[in-house]
Amino acid sequence: MSEAAALVVGVDGGGTRFRALVSDAWGIELGRADVPSARVAAGEPGPVVAAIQQAVEQACAAAGVRPPVGSLWAGIAGAGREAVRAELESALARSGLASRVQVGTDVEAAFQDAFDEGPGILLLSGTGSIAYGRGDDGRQGRVGGWGSLLGDEGSGFAIGVEAMKRVARSVDGRAPETQLRERLLAKLALADPDDLITWSGTASRPEVADLVPEVHAAAIAGDRVAGEILSRAADDLEGHVLSLLSGLGPWQLPPAVMLGGGLLQKGGPLRDRLERRLEDQQLTVLKRELDPVRGAAIKAARERVEA
Repeated sequence: MSEAAALVVGVDGGGTRFRALVSDAWGIELGRADVPSARVAAGEPGPVVAAIQQAVEQACAAAGVRPPVGSLWAGIAGAGREAVRAELESALARSGLASRVQVGTDVEAAFQDAFDEGPGILLLSGTGSIAYGRGDDGRQGRVGGWGSLLGDEGSGFAIGVEAMKRVARSVDGRAPETQLRERLLAKLALADPDDLITWSGTASRPEVADLVPEVHAAAIAGDRVAGEILSRAADDLEGHVLSLLSGLGPWQLPPAVMLGGGLLQKGGPLRDRLERRLEDQQLTVLKRELDPVRGAAIKAARERVEA
């Protein structure tokens, strides 16, 4: 058996970055890497597999080994549908990265890192948003995760869209003036608010979500419109948690809540206001940083043992 065959790799494939972590059988981290994300599309597994391969090969290089490893578990945003998951799994198995391959969702990887096999509620807000929970009796539930057209409330994409809408309304005279007009135009190097029509028609979801720092900066500077946008986003995310709290109850004790994703990490634009709201609900917000790729590596190790 080669040295690499005794190792496992976890992959966390979110909407912005794909991350890979190599660990040994005892869970000791040996190397990690991250690369730009690839969009999941039914019938087109190639771009996702290529991104995973790049991340895994870089993580293996950091660990001083070469694939194939013993086991790979990949949690990919958009892989919740069985047909897509099976398609990705089959394509990854043919890539030669690992002797054993399994694909799940990025939420599963994050929940593994947050709570292992125990109860709790996980709330993620980055480009998209979703909440996932497990009750004391093992029942599981999801709120959100419907995508940008049907949901993703409280996400970076939703905040970016709302910021552009508020600018459009202010130009029309249908809403108050806001710093967001100048901030968004400067951020995007646009000359006129009308240019937002063309830009928004071709922008990717991550590009729209990248407008959030401008909204956050405007809110800190006292802009009422920006503050309202962030407050509404926090309302939506709090609602995700409260829905799971009710649906998965009764609880022996109030469940812990783990916050993750770019908007909810420490220092993120929604972290403090949402943390205060949840603590007002007598919920404990875990303080450590979420590391979904570590959860994926734990799953890879368990798959190897069970194989």
